[in-house]
Amino acid sequence: MKMKPDSLLSAFALLLTGINASRVGIPGGRPREIILDSRNGPLQDIVTWDEYSLYVHGERVMIFSGEVHPFRLPVPSLYLDLFQKIKALGFNTVSFYVDWALLEGKPGKFRADGIFDLEPFFEAATKAGIYLLARPGPYINAEVSGGGFPGWLQRVKGILRTDAPDYLHATDNYMAHIASIIAQAQITNGGPVILYQPENEYSAGNAGVVFPNKPYFQYVIDQARNAGIVVPLINNDAFPGGTSAPGTGLGSVDIYGHDAYPVGFDCAHPYTWPENGLPTTYHQTHLSQSPSTPFSLVEFQGGSFDPFGGWGFEQCSVLVNHEFERVFYKNNYAAGVTIFNLYMIFGGTNWGNLGHPGGYTSYDYGSSIREDRTVDREKYSELKLQGQFLKVSPGYMTTTPGNVTTGVYSDNQDIAITPLLAEESGNFFVVRHANYSSTESTSYTVKLPTSDGEITIPQQGGSLTLNGRDSKIHVTDYPVGNYTLLYSTAEVFTWKAFANKTVLVLYGGTDELHEYAVKNPFAGTKATKVNKIEGNGVTIHTSEDLTLVLQWTASPSRQVIQLGDLVIHMVDRNSAYNYWVPTLPGSGNQPAYGSSLMNPAAVIVNGGYLVRSVAIQGSALSLQADFNVTTPLEIIGIPHGISKLVVNGEELDYTVSELGDWITNPTIDLPDVQVPELSSLTWYHLDSLPEIHSNYDDSHWQLAYHKTTNNSIAPLKTPVSLYGSDYGFNTGTLLFRGRFTASTAQQQLSLTTQGGSAFASSVWLNDRFIGSFKGFDAAESANSSYELNNLIRGRRYTLTIVVDSTGLHENWDIGLDGMKSPRGIIDYALTSSKGTHVPISPWKLTGNLGGEDYRDIFRGPLNEGGLYFERQGFHLPSPPLHAFSRGSPYKGISHAGIAYYTAKLHLDIPADKYDVPLSFVFDNTTSAAPYRALLYVNGFQYGKYVSNIGPQTEFPVPEGILNYNGDNWIGVALWALESHGAKVPGLKLKARSPILTSRSKVELVKGPSYKKRYGAY
Repeated sequence: MKMKPDSLLSAFALLLTGINASRVGIPGGRPREIILDSRNGPLQDIVTWDEYSLYVHGERVMIFSGEVHPFRLPVPSLYLDLFQKIKALGFNTVSFYVDWALLEGKPGKFRADGIFDLEPFFEAATKAGIYLLARPGPYINAEVSGGGFPGWLQRVKGILRTDAPDYLHATDNYMAHIASIIAQAQITNGGPVILYQPENEYSAGNAGVVFPNKPYFQYVIDQARNAGIVVPLINNDAFPGGTSAPGTGLGSVDIYGHDAYPVGFDCAHPYTWPENGLPTTYHQTHLSQSPSTPFSLVEFQGGSFDPFGGWGFEQCSVLVNHEFERVFYKNNYAAGVTIFNLYMIFGGTNWGNLGHPGGYTSYDYGSSIREDRTVDREKYSELKLQGQFLKVSPGYMTTTPGNVTTGVYSDNQDIAITPLLAEESGNFFVVRHANYSSTESTSYTVKLPTSDGEITIPQQGGSLTLNGRDSKIHVTDYPVGNYTLLYSTAEVFTWKAFANKTVLVLYGGTDELHEYAVKNPFAGTKATKVNKIEGNGVTIHTSEDLTLVLQWTASPSRQVIQLGDLVIHMVDRNSAYNYWVPTLPGSGNQPAYGSSLMNPAAVIVNGGYLVRSVAIQGSALSLQADFNVTTPLEIIGIPHGISKLVVNGEELDYTVSELGDWITNPTIDLPDVQVPELSSLTWYHLDSLPEIHSNYDDSHWQLAYHKTTNNSIAPLKTPVSLYGSDYGFNTGTLLFRGRFTASTAQQQLSLTTQGGSAFASSVWLNDRFIGSFKGFDAAESANSSYELNNLIRGRRYTLTIVVDSTGLHENWDIGLDGMKSPRGIIDYALTSSKGTHVPISPWKLTGNLGGEDYRDIFRGPLNEGGLYFERQGFHLPSPPLHAFSRGSPYKGISHAGIAYYTAKLHLDIPADKYDVPLSFVFDNTTSAAPYRALLYVNGFQYGKYVSNIGPQTEFPVPEGILNYNGDNWIGVALWALESHGAKVPGLKLKARSPILTSRSKVELVKGPSYKKRYGAY
């Protein structure tokens, strides 16, 4: 732990004992907050803050962050790939949740190893130069099963997320372990963690609970501090309600933050923005709630979740697209946000049943980085323009946001402008339509205050244009190295002061007129005129004070001019998307963070699908870059003494431009990747519902014997509990067997089953199919009635009931304990034709083999359900084929039931040089009989397909789960919901276009193969 000298620490302790957080001075007179503890004095002084922003190692820093959940990508060797793509945006931080349910599947047994080990995540962040905001809960929400709560919490009587003693005790083991793991990764220990969030969205309580429950929130804070967390604590209020803000007493955090999802989650109408949906009072609200801390948006909408029966994530990505980013994110900058986290930047996959009932397998989220890790959505490129701009605009952080105005800075009442004014230099004016969702094209001029007085712009005639859903940031007195932009209506992408020149990149929308002015650019130089390097589309006027006023119309044809040693690139927005600003490594034990946090040394690269990093190796400049097409590279700002260019380990020839920049044309040879036809594989079939046959032995099944339940929200309606979690079955499919003696030839079964949105259930009488509840998108439970005919009086019968689960509810509503909503059979009644009640006894049930003593430690407690093939472990690699017969999912079964199919899939993908995203695609033939399918890949459950509900048909599976150069075992479980059976009408493996990549080698996640399981039944 890095601390101040002992004498200074003692002085701090004497002065500040008993204070939780207090303003102290640091060299240079900048006020910072020092984290203090009344028992121990200062905890650390590496990450501090004032009312404007964080400081890291004494340097003011804008936190631009994206959300990534390591548990949604169980391939640790791919973490660095994600971090590099996020770093390329200009971001410096990633926020992450930890899912308690995956780490403590059994009470008291904490496991965080293998694919659940956080150390590779921390190492990859450090290698990429990305800081981390840790959010381990205990409650996280996150659209995961139970909101991160393990299923066994259903048996806790106390109200969850309160100071109920049994609930608090239940959290202790997890929090002690996970907070300790995170503590070791703090920046004070040389790690990447700079912020820690206790709990999540602790924001509102329902009738019957105390809210806010300050002792509870303080308990969670104490759990973190007692485990060694010393970095600042930040919260995430679900809305700007002020809960747990600093100064509110017990249970308050160091830095207040909140989240916002202003356009909601209606992916069905992706072009509809809600009326008055743009927040315009953030700054004023912040000043009233937490004026001494930076304005923090700890979750801001970066996409949208989508439910079963939804419209798919491509439409969600349209709802929260590049236009949304321009209008809403720039509105946040207008409010002065300096801790800004986007949820999600990469969503990933709800593999292995980890999702909640409101979502399906994909958690793509419509994010900037797709589920398959590609970055071909325009919103990624737009985000890069903003991230890189803020990275080179440190003056933004200490501006004072003003109110949104119309008729002040522009005479056009259809234009709204919010000023951010600085005391010394560097002002920012955020421009948008007064009607924020307008799709009109609006012409306007502006009157902006500058150091030369108020100026009406454009000065050289014409007008500016705001096209549709757009927003711009105009700047005045903006420093660019030793130069100053008196103003610019074109937006700044980046600027860099190199040894022999300063380069500025400006951009605007295609065909938009823009104007900027450079104050006396030739002062102190021998140059006397503008040198036009590229293009002739710039008009120039020199004012009396030698300020140059330049005007141009953005187009795909680049304009480049030189003013002394200032070089200005003027491009349209689409061309700006092609620019990258990789940072040169710094020194010390964390070189990837760069030589400076705010404005690290860098080069500017024009071209390529992705530029990951740059380094100097002797006399060579070495780039890591990805390519999806053949394209030249322009490297701007070559460091002194460099004579060689190496791209992805290969030395390339280059030419030198008039400006001294290097131009190279790497050879991009993209292969035509062919993948096997799944229908041509040798498939094997297994009946996975032997439970309905007369000779089936259920003696090893769990007897349903609980006559009461600890479940506090679902009192029993049945003689014995048939709730899965009462017996330790917390995930996946549940099966029940109940016996009765027929009293008449016809009887009626009334059945209430519950499994979460879009679940299904089926019923058999002995081996005779009785019927199914086929499910629909909003159905969380179902009341079904089945006629049992042709019974023989006095004969003993067995009911077999299969109940699917789509996960446990989240627990956002404090006091309702929604995650305790049970899965299984909620109620039943069997009545004879005479109306008399027929008892069913005994009942037995099963879920995943072992329940909370789950067998597959490697893949975790949620990956398997209770189907026969899962209990046996036949979904694991190299199953015992002698237990199978030949059979194909494309032919299916001719009766209602559950079948499991497996096949060996050999792949030979050139993954050493290329990133080739693969996915499994089900044919969405609506005329086919309804069925549900589980997709297993090398033992990992990587898809739940619901043919009659949807919307997901394509299931990406990452390299690392798939062996790209060897054998794979894939499995498909087919659940036919109707009496005439079902088949998989189509299932294929799809390869996206290959990308020549410089990412690190992907290591195969090699989980255990099949081994006969002791006690399997």
